[in-house]
Amino acid sequence: MSEGKRSSQIFTGARVLGYVSTHVPFVARFIKRRGETLLCTSVGKWFHTYGCDKFRLLSVSGEHPGPITCMCGDSFHVYTASENDIYAWRRGCELKHVYKGHQAPIHKLLPFGIHIISIDEDNVLKIFDIKEETEFLDLRFDKEIFKISSICHPPTYLNKILLGSEQGQLQIWNIRTAKLVFTFKGWESAVIVTEPAPAIDVVAIALENGKIILHNLRYDQVVMEFVHDWGVVSCLSFRMDGVPIMVTGSTKGHLVMWDLEEKRVKSQIQSAHFSRIAGLQCLTSEPLMVTNSEDNSLKMWIFDMPDGGARLLKKREGHALPPNLVRYCEPTGENILAAGRDRSLHIMNTITETFNKSMGKASYNRKASKKKKRTQVDHLILPPITKLSSCMQRDKQWDSIASLHDGKFIATTWSYNRICMGKHKLKPPEMEKGTLATCLTVTHCGNFVLIGYSNGQVHKFNMQSGIYRGHYGNEKKVAHKGAVRGVETDLCNQRVITVGADDRLKFWHFKAATTPYHVLRLEESVNSTKCHRDSGLMALANEDFSITLVDIDTMKVIRKFEGHVGKINDIDFDCQSRWLVTSSMDCTICTWDIPSAQLVDIFSVEQPCTSLSMSPTGDFLATTHVGELGVFLWANRHLYDKIFLKPIDRNAVNIPQLKLPTSAAEKPDIEDIGMIDLGEEPEYKSPEQISEELLTLSGQPTSRWLNLLHLDIVKRRNKPKTPLTVPKSAPFFLPTIPSLELEFDLEKDKKDLSNNKLLIPESLSTLTPFAKKLNACENVDDYKQCLEKLKTLSPSSIEAEVTSMAPDAGGCIEVMKQYLQMLDVLFKSNRDFELAQSYLSLFLKTHTKTISQEDELLKSLESVEESATQAWSKLQNHLLYNICVVKALKDM
Repeated sequence: MSEGKRSSQIFTGARVLGYVSTHVPFVARFIKRRGETLLCTSVGKWFHTYGCDKFRLLSVSGEHPGPITCMCGDSFHVYTASENDIYAWRRGCELKHVYKGHQAPIHKLLPFGIHIISIDEDNVLKIFDIKEETEFLDLRFDKEIFKISSICHPPTYLNKILLGSEQGQLQIWNIRTAKLVFTFKGWESAVIVTEPAPAIDVVAIALENGKIILHNLRYDQVVMEFVHDWGVVSCLSFRMDGVPIMVTGSTKGHLVMWDLEEKRVKSQIQSAHFSRIAGLQCLTSEPLMVTNSEDNSLKMWIFDMPDGGARLLKKREGHALPPNLVRYCEPTGENILAAGRDRSLHIMNTITETFNKSMGKASYNRKASKKKKRTQVDHLILPPITKLSSCMQRDKQWDSIASLHDGKFIATTWSYNRICMGKHKLKPPEMEKGTLATCLTVTHCGNFVLIGYSNGQVHKFNMQSGIYRGHYGNEKKVAHKGAVRGVETDLCNQRVITVGADDRLKFWHFKAATTPYHVLRLEESVNSTKCHRDSGLMALANEDFSITLVDIDTMKVIRKFEGHVGKINDIDFDCQSRWLVTSSMDCTICTWDIPSAQLVDIFSVEQPCTSLSMSPTGDFLATTHVGELGVFLWANRHLYDKIFLKPIDRNAVNIPQLKLPTSAAEKPDIEDIGMIDLGEEPEYKSPEQISEELLTLSGQPTSRWLNLLHLDIVKRRNKPKTPLTVPKSAPFFLPTIPSLELEFDLEKDKKDLSNNKLLIPESLSTLTPFAKKLNACENVDDYKQCLEKLKTLSPSSIEAEVTSMAPDAGGCIEVMKQYLQMLDVLFKSNRDFELAQSYLSLFLKTHTKTISQEDELLKSLESVEESATQAWSKLQNHLLYNICVVKALKDM
């Protein structure tokens, strides 16, 4: 299969938005040269590096063969484990070392000086030399007796590590001698976390039963004990700025601050994350704490509350559950609205993820939801968003986004300007129980929103005030006999188009809404609609997996596309309404050419595309997929590459399967840059001359031949207004005037310079390299080589060459004769017509006097004149004929 068949002809993977963190604990590294702490978080097969100062994404690593299972870091490297191997990275993106030797996936890593310690799922502990990539030690443990669950290095304990087990025991090992130093009996509960305390010999141990024990390793004594009542402890850290506070994170997302002096709870942050807290670390010498979680978020907290607690300072977050709806919301194409199953609405920026924002979750009562304690379940939160429509014309004045929710008839508004939920809940005055809102659209002016319902009604609301403004249909407010599947408006708010489950497409006047002025019967049932207001085209996704295209101006079906073999999830037009892009549950994304009514591109992905949106500028296609937390961007190759599209028969070709875009942009090979992938069709190259009978132009820029006749004007225009002044230079030996006082004679030097003239004898006069080459020409091919050389010269250089052909300028009559012979060959070949005319005009203008005195030049000029006249008369006859035909048509 050719390379063109293994990829899409139009789209190529660009990058993914919205990934921040997974279940893997983050890594914090202080870089002394930057004076900043860097945070590395896993995002599947890659990891991101953020700066603590501005929480800005700094770099993205290369791709791992599988998902990252654990991470750690030191001053020089970031270590990641994927499958059975360990990778060492420099600067967050440069792979330096690979350590191999494990036979099972790795789940624990610990940097230890010049070594890296790793533990795999087979309960094997290996130590590698970081620089040499060699195995230093191999320890194997019995899973039934001691299954390792945690690892740490107690400070001041030379060459020793502390291992925790699921059986509850702890062991201290000397890795240099590979000997067991001591075994702690434990507390009859699995060890989850072990973390060294700032105090020497003390280690904090979190158990599965909720207990937190601070244990002295030297004396094997319990210093203090706490009981954690907010779920199992998943991570633990101590403040490193001199305050005796221990912070714990739980599997339920709560944070608890413990006062070690008073041995009690100091403060707590309930529901700091919406899922298990994976990593927690207090920064050195700063009142800051960083946490990450499985809910795809990374947060920074600052300890400045009166009760000694922390408050949220900065955060980076994405969707906690896969998004199912994506829409571009601005004409610039820089921001995307994404709604997910986690009931939240996010703004994602395609330029930089620093501008990503969360608009929160929709609620029946937003103020009451804010006041409710975070430990309590908020029953006021609305279900996930299923439909979105927006218009930014009036975004500064009132709400600009309207949304529908799963299983609800109520519609909510959102303010893009204020980045929050709006004030209005849109619902009609009377609604039957069990009725659901099925579709909606915001008008192009941003003043109205139209909503269709499952009982066949279509209602209109004002976006500014939320007031009900009427309905479409008969006295019973019914527009369709069945659920409304789509509602759209035109560009000028003159018409409303609705389609229902009764297979009717109805056209209504926007103001008079009692009866439709036109009804179009459809052959298939419609599932969803999409209207491109600028072109007046409306696409209907049918339940038989086909797409129907309707012109709302002529109110007729103009195209029908068939090819999908699964339910159509979403459809969208490109910015010029030339392409229609569709996604289906058959895992394919198709691009249909509207003018030719043909399928021109198709590719499949690993997971079905649930929603898609084409950028208003046409540069990106945004998609969401089943089970994926990110929004994927596909670049439009048509904007920067030559693409030759041809009709595709889906049944006759193998559909290429593309990988989803990654966080890191793929770097093409240098040799591949500029190469055009045309599939099986080679690129067509136009010949230099189609036929010898036709006059062919050179293709040179106009300035190359037009300025030859006006070089004197160009030079006069570019001449400096004031002449250049040469600074006076003193002679090496300064002459003096004979007198009693020391005075220099400067006038003598000027007289000597004025009388000194450089005389060049005639015997030293030589021809230019071009003139020598022209003088040596004997056949047509030699003249063509001189012409190619002349094409590469600038207008001023060509003038200098022609001027130097005169006998008084170092040339000769023979060279001038050869130049005329070259022009004669050029005229007879019918090529470079405008260059030949320009070269001849310059020659005649420069050497008029010399030509009139030499008979040989006059004879050569007659031959050139005959060839030029013949070529021009041919062109002139065609021009005059065309002018007469055009004039005759005008006068008719």
